[in-house]
Amino acid sequence: MTIEHIAIWTDRLEVMIAFYARHFGGSAGARYQNPRTGLESCFVTFATGARLELMQRPSIGPHLDPGEERQGYAHLAFCVGSRALVDELTRRLEETGCTVISAPRETGDGYYESCILDPDGNRVELTE
Repeated sequence: MTIEHIAIWTDRLEVMIAFYARHFGGSAGARYQNPRTGLESCFVTFATGARLELMQRPSIGPHLDPGEERQGYAHLAFCVGSRALVDELTRRLEETGCTVISAPRETGDGYYESCILDPDGNRVELTE
């Protein structure tokens, strides 16, 4: 069994597509629009075949507390390949204005990781 995709609601579809394509090497697919419901979505596909579905609809508003823990979605993790790449991508993302929740470090369970917020305040972990 494999995870087919992960979906995130947003109220800034184009910003989120550009973020995941630019910083994580994703490739944006065709946009889907449902005129009856107002739903717009786009799948961003990564080199491994993993997909992220970014969705927006007028009735789904922005998160009230970006970056805060909440029931449901906790974080999305990208394995970037090495400690040096975790350090480098974290630095580059911070330079572009992303909030760094936790700087690169070794965690108690043995991961080398950092955690940033995407443009909508969703937590994204970068692991080695």
